[in-house]
Amino acid sequence: MSPLARPALDPELNALLADVPLVPRITPQLLTQLRGMPSTPVESLLEGRAVDRREITVPAPDGAGIPMTVLAPAGAGPAAPCVYWMHGGGMIMGDRFSQLDIPLEWLDLLGAVVVTVDYRLAPEAGGATPVEDCYRGLLWIADHAGDLGIDPGRVVVAGASAGGGLAAGVTLMARDRGTPPIAAQVLICPMLDHRNTTTSSRQYAGEPGVWTRESNEFAWNAMLGGLYGDGVPGYVSPATAEDLSGLPTTYIDAGSAEVFRDEDVEYATRIWGAGGQAELHVWAGGFHGFDALFPRAALSAAARETRTGWLARTLDAG
Repeated sequence: MSPLARPALDPELNALLADVPLVPRITPQLLTQLRGMPSTPVESLLEGRAVDRREITVPAPDGAGIPMTVLAPAGAGPAAPCVYWMHGGGMIMGDRFSQLDIPLEWLDLLGAVVVTVDYRLAPEAGGATPVEDCYRGLLWIADHAGDLGIDPGRVVVAGASAGGGLAAGVTLMARDRGTPPIAAQVLICPMLDHRNTTTSSRQYAGEPGVWTRESNEFAWNAMLGGLYGDGVPGYVSPATAEDLSGLPTTYIDAGSAEVFRDEDVEYATRIWGAGGQAELHVWAGGFHGFDALFPRAALSAAARETRTGWLARTLDAG
């Protein structure tokens, strides 16, 4: 079968991508290699910022510890907004400092306290464990709002890629369990649908890429283990949640040239269909995670500025 036609990449991003080693799929061996690569030291991200840092461990119901980092602007007021950050990495790799430069921009520009969580990764801890870990962290934030100096009415959940999917799952959990309140969710190229059957999923298959259909299948298989069909909870694969009503105002963005494009558009469409509020941006020529990988590219700068502007308006309205 001939490959499907694809939207063209943004010319600047296409040129930058030429120097990135791309793979057609993640394998167990490659995952081991990727996990062994050094991550960006958080100290380098915080250099030059007046930030108070606090490390905590939140107990999970099964007794495991969930590491979290609290980053607050030095001298922050008593009612700061809070961004609760869930990192990307296909739910199989990464740590709480992955893509942290994105919420740190909101710390700089909006005075937000940033809390980031190290949820447990698949396949070692799959199923609902990662999203339950993230929800446990949200409960801790709500219980310690006064100590953290945050306004409990202005807590935003946010994440990129797998973290965007986890943020969506946490928001559904908080709605269904009745606590705690979430002011908004920011879903950046979120990983929402384990079925992997959309047109955009099929477009980005069969050859190397930043994140391909085959890599997506590997990650979901690691995440779901033996779960399939109706056994996959909507909290884990939010696109399968039957009811998207009653959600906080939502920001979703993606690139036109990525696996997750269509499931992200569909998620926004279903929020509108349920009477909710969502803002959707599909950036022409953007590949998966383009603004995290190349933040200084013109399209990336536009995506980040637009996202930050929406968040500022939302927090002001709140």
